[in-house]
Amino acid sequence: MKNPTPRQIALYSALFTAIVIFVLILATQLLTGRFNILEAFLVSLFIIPFTYALNRYLLNKFIYRKVKLIYKNIHERKRDPKLKQKLTLHDNILDEVEQEVMDWADDKAREIKELQEREKYRREFIGNVSHELKTPIFNIQGYLHTLIDGGLNDEKINLDYLYKAANNLDRLDQIVKDLEVISLLESGHLSMQMEKFDIHSLAKEVMESLELQAESNEVTLGFKKDSNKSALVIGDKQRIRQVLTNLINNALKYSRENGYCQLGFYDMDEYVLIEVSDNGIGIDQKHLPRLFERFYRVDKSRSRHEGGTGLGLAIVKHIIEAHGQTINVRSTPGVGSTFGFTLKKA
Repeated sequence: MKNPTPRQIALYSALFTAIVIFVLILATQLLTGRFNILEAFLVSLFIIPFTYALNRYLLNKFIYRKVKLIYKNIHERKRDPKLKQKLTLHDNILDEVEQEVMDWADDKAREIKELQEREKYRREFIGNVSHELKTPIFNIQGYLHTLIDGGLNDEKINLDYLYKAANNLDRLDQIVKDLEVISLLESGHLSMQMEKFDIHSLAKEVMESLELQAESNEVTLGFKKDSNKSALVIGDKQRIRQVLTNLINNALKYSRENGYCQLGFYDMDEYVLIEVSDNGIGIDQKHLPRLFERFYRVDKSRSRHEGGTGLGLAIVKHIIEAHGQTINVRSTPGVGSTFGFTLKKA
């Protein structure tokens, strides 16, 4: 029997004691030559309630008091409101304590695993931050020291180096701002200013602001078939503008010559699905699960050459999640990529 109750343990031990005494009395009678089985049975039967009561008392005093103390400590660790409930020996304490210990152990195992993952993530994050900050700082140091060492008087390089140092400072400033935005989004301190707006009109404004960059990259911006019409949604307009800007900007950076970047809007009952598609270089499947992590880069050398902070997609993900929605990506190397997210209809 698995985990018998205190009452069962006391009863079984009392019966066992009675049987032992019964056997001993019979053995004594045989040795003395006075055999009376009824007398032995009555004496044994008379002993059962006394041994039962004694066993219950001993179990309660020396064993189950300690078990209940363990049970209480586990509850205190868990801060369980059920701690106020009082356990008695009539409860199946062993089963309850066993379950509590198993649940507590499972919780602690999960906590340890989460802490290990967070520690790994923290180490990667610190390493990535230092690496991202080191590049512009190193460049700025190089340009300024060159100017200090006499380059300031050289008209061929002085302004050029000042411009390059300023560009690296701008990049440094953008990294810090992006980190601040992500920190606020993750902590929930950056509230969303929800309003009703036309996502098609907003997308058109974003594309117009990126027209020059699209022309220099020889990429055509436009809408997909049946998507060049109004679609009213509810969201933080300025944050969604940032999402569209980051996604379209990525499509332009990793495009091919004479490529395209198209936006599509699809009715999803209570939601509108917004997709940003391109026919660029695409992304290998192994990179997709980590694509929205901070500072994760598919092509590190090209990404830094393009001047990105490595935080754009992480910000996109957090903004969409702050709207209670999700973002996904599908991509094929050499074919292109499509980023899709939903917004609630107005």
